Amino acid sequence: MSSEVEINWKRITPTILIVVGVILLIIFWSRMTVTVEAGHGGVLFRTFGGGVDTTRTFGEGFHVIAPWNNMVVYETRQQEIAEDMQVLSSNGLEIKVDVSAWYQPLWGELGKLHVKIGTDYLRRIVIPAMRSSARTVIGRYTPEQIYSTKRDAIQAEIFDETKAILDEKYVQLNRVLIRSIILPPTIKTAIESKLKQEQEALEYVFKLEKAKQEAERQRIDANGKARANRILSASLTDKILREKGINATLKLAESANAKVVVVGSGKDGMPLILGGGN
Repeated sequence: MSSEVEINWKRITPTILIVVGVILLIIFWSRMTVTVEAGHGGVLFRTFGGGVDTTRTFGEGFHVIAPWNNMVVYETRQQEIAEDMQVLSSNGLEIKVDVSAWYQPLWGELGKLHVKIGTDYLRRIVIPAMRSSARTVIGRYTPEQIYSTKRDAIQAEIFDETKAILDEKYVQLNRVLIRSIILPPTIKTAIESKLKQEQEALEYVFKLEKAKQEAERQRIDANGKARANRILSASLTDKILREKGINATLKLAESANAKVVVVGSGKDGMPLILGGGN
């Protein structure tokens, strides 16, 4: 009897192990598999193997890991953050600025980013870096410069200073945009009035310069014509004029119109043409 029980136990042991394995697989399946979506990267934390793996970023797709490990997934696509800030100009005037930044974590440095900063890196480093740089840069300029002539330069400087901070924090900054600048109404009106006056003054100077250039052109043209006339007058002697007159008269005499040509009867010995009507 004991022998039969022993034989039956040996037969069912593999089945029990298979069932237990399937149950464990079902229980731990969600912890053993990770799907990294498009535009994301994974960082593996090894519970019994030294913590965060800083040497590898797991790409998109399906991954199988040990159930006691954990994978943290980061979005690696370009993202945008916009901030409304109150900043001070160089003369202490308060200005409202809307600044946005395009950023993304560095793919190959996700492990280091996770160790040093964590998933909340936007709040911890990106926003503070952008705010600090914007306040520092705008504080170098007057309201008039900020509103009109130096906007592109300010935008470029904010980008450079923010990028210098984020490069050391494993975050790539792609661009900084100043979306709007709002000045106090009285200051804005004064600046716009000044700009309008400057524009009118520039327009007046342009008209004066254009008139001056036209006058100079006419003077040069008149001088050229006078010089040409002097040269022509100096070259036209009596003999040359007489010869040209004879040639012109002979050509006229060859025409079909009836006429009488008396050679040497005109003034200064020029041919005299009588008639000429049809």
